[in-house]
Amino acid sequence: MTDITIRKTACPRDCPDACGLLVTLENDHVTRIQGDPAHPVTRGFICERTSRFVERQTSKHRLTTPLYRRHQSAELEPISWQAALDIAAERLTACRAESGGESIFQYRCGGSLGIVKHVGDYFFHRFGPVTTRHGDICSGAGEAAQVMDFGECNCNDFFDIRHSRTVFLWGKNVFASSIHLIPELKNARKNGATIVLIDPVHHRTASIADLTVQPRPGTDAAIALGICRWLIDHRQIDETAGKYCDHLPEFLRMVTGRTVSEWAQLADIPLGQFEMIAAAYAGGPTCSLIGWGLQRRRFGATTVRTIDALAAVSGNIGRPGGGASFYYVRRGAFDFSSLPTESSARTIAEPLLGEELQKASDPPIRMAWVWGANPVAMLPDSATVAEAFRTREFTVVVDPFLTDTARCANLVLPTTTFLEEDDLRLIRPSLCCEVSPVTTPPAGVLSDYEIFREIAKRTGMADEFDVDVSVWKERLLKRLTDHGISRSQIRDGYVRNPFTPEVLFADRQFPTQSGRINLIHELPEAMWAVTEDLRLTAVSTAESQASQWEPESQVGPVEVVIHPSVSGGHADGSVITVRSHRSSLKARLKFDPNQRADVMLMKKGGWHFAGRSANSLIFGELTDAGDCAVYYDTPVTIE
Repeated sequence: MTDITIRKTACPRDCPDACGLLVTLENDHVTRIQGDPAHPVTRGFICERTSRFVERQTSKHRLTTPLYRRHQSAELEPISWQAALDIAAERLTACRAESGGESIFQYRCGGSLGIVKHVGDYFFHRFGPVTTRHGDICSGAGEAAQVMDFGECNCNDFFDIRHSRTVFLWGKNVFASSIHLIPELKNARKNGATIVLIDPVHHRTASIADLTVQPRPGTDAAIALGICRWLIDHRQIDETAGKYCDHLPEFLRMVTGRTVSEWAQLADIPLGQFEMIAAAYAGGPTCSLIGWGLQRRRFGATTVRTIDALAAVSGNIGRPGGGASFYYVRRGAFDFSSLPTESSARTIAEPLLGEELQKASDPPIRMAWVWGANPVAMLPDSATVAEAFRTREFTVVVDPFLTDTARCANLVLPTTTFLEEDDLRLIRPSLCCEVSPVTTPPAGVLSDYEIFREIAKRTGMADEFDVDVSVWKERLLKRLTDHGISRSQIRDGYVRNPFTPEVLFADRQFPTQSGRINLIHELPEAMWAVTEDLRLTAVSTAESQASQWEPESQVGPVEVVIHPSVSGGHADGSVITVRSHRSSLKARLKFDPNQRADVMLMKKGGWHFAGRSANSLIFGELTDAGDCAVYYDTPVTIE
């Protein structure tokens, strides 16, 4: 007899949709994951990546016992949990005693955005503080830009798009990264709104856009400033902008330094097409939804700031249906007062991790602890990152699978998936905070929290950390419960975040030093350098969350997509070498005449050890602000 139950949970994966989920279990085994129809954003459907997570959950490749490398030239081999935890604790304690907490490097990224994960960060702060990272490979430049402009990085409510007459998708492929925007955009079109897609890459989102332009890569700032020049020429600038914007005269002088035609030429967009999108922008309220790809360039923060400035002087900030949306405050509803970590002793730049780990001195980094991340595959300069972890005295990796980074470890600790964890999660625009395990983990697997609890017992920190996870959840929820939201409301349903406004900056008051928008008013001339180089662009895909591919998909040459005119005489389907100034890899060509001739596309997150990592071709480099990674400015050639 089959016992079928359905459990409710929430997705903690690094994605702006952050869905509510229903999980079907048959005799306690997960057989299906689907979207929760009761959740106002998810509305019963989810992405391919999460709907297929059952395959990952039940994969034969999951680790179920710790692995230990007895010396640097040895292979990883099974070891008991008792021995593994003892070794990890001994190494941590010895490094701290001999070289101080800064000799230990802790790295966590977006493998899971569960709120209880912050307890692990706090553990390392209390144990050390240890060396951690600064910057953000994903969104650092865009967030820094909006903090400079508005005082914070946040956005209007998800459903405010229903008030928009025009929606600009700046480098945003909603089919790959924001699928719950698709029905909202389709409904907006039915109700008369115009959808404009700006992206050098041709992708499926063009099918739901009214206007699509494919500019020269890295020229979104020229488009924003050119639209602003068009608005000036047509007397469409908000007459009251001077009341809430600093540096308005300087900004307008910068914009009028070029004509609309000159701005269009910089972006490599025909003047007639450029004027069409400018007129569409003027027919607002206009909502600007800013993708993360355009800020992963050398002048990424500057680019976002120009889009912010356009939204500001056109009167679209603080207006229903307007706004410049880059990201939302993900953790603002939770109370982190019990987890202070601000005074970390030393940090290294995340995009430069491989180089800076090896160069760190006084003290050198002797030990690394990696969890919730696969930096070898996901950071620039994969080979240097791998070498950095491989050459530490001792590297611990916590992961359910033997990733590129785990292959560099001395000790690998198998951990749970999100279906097996007791956690708190934020779901935009609502809260689903209490998440209990949907299913039990395989024998021999511990959660991140359980691992830290065990390490705390072995390092003299049991008084603070040897408590049930419910204790930390209660502390983290204190801001909400103090606001009058009960634990049962949080546990049983979707409760709106009471600290998030429906329209951001509706009062035109900004948490900047002056209380006004800080308009960008200077531009580096180098950002207008025109190049005809083929630029590598490794984009998100509907098939995989970052590097979470099944091993079977990582066999053979990686596929690269180009316009046939830049094939160098090679045939569609042929195997070639892609070379950058950093490295090279074998790849199979695929032609797409819809792509620009200066763009080479690859799928994001390919595995380094399988020779499929785009990041092995990319140098570690910092954006102009926010210490984001420069992923999309790497010139490549075909051999």
